Amino acid sequence: MTTDAQEFWNERYAASEYIYGITPNLFLQEQLEKLQPGSILLPADGEGRNAVYAAKNGWKVTAFDISEEGMKKATQLASKNEVSVDFQVQNAAEFESAEKFDVIAFSYAHFPAEIRKNANQHLLKFLKPGGTVIFEAFAKSQLGRTSGGPKKEAMLYSIPEVKSEFPGLQFNLLREELVELSEGKHHQGEGCVIRFVGVKTGK
Repeated sequence: MTTDAQEFWNERYAASEYIYGITPNLFLQEQLEKLQPGSILLPADGEGRNAVYAAKNGWKVTAFDISEEGMKKATQLASKNEVSVDFQVQNAAEFESAEKFDVIAFSYAHFPAEIRKNANQHLLKFLKPGGTVIFEAFAKSQLGRTSGGPKKEAMLYSIPEVKSEFPGLQFNLLREELVELSEGKHHQGEGCVIRFVGVKTGK
């Protein structure tokens, strides 16, 4: 059964161009450069730009998205770049893997409000103790701006919500800031985002 979210993203990703571009998210790139390559999980990876970047830089990459169209384009992008990525069509709240990852990177993974907290906490189960979460998403103060993001406030983030939805992390960086976005045609201009880097302290 196709959900409204799947239909939305399948329609958006059906475009011939890569609508968020083919270069990685700058914050993700900056943070990965500080880490020794290992295994990484990329939820809601869309058209694969972040997964392909990570694979090109020595990471063992698993990436998923709810959109079949997005994952088709991601597979094509990986092939063009001659890298191997385990791309899967999955729902975040139902993702399963026998593997635990060194890094989980959330790049604008705005899950539907009714599943978001459960999905985020479910995905943390697949992070190794001592593993790192890298996160960038639109803040609630983004509402009304034209530079991208969901139009529903409940799908946007506040810092208290981040702390609540990602328990068991030591936040080495957690801030809301205004950044200049240039990621394809849907992320353009000044955007209000929340960024964090957190390390898993428990089991």
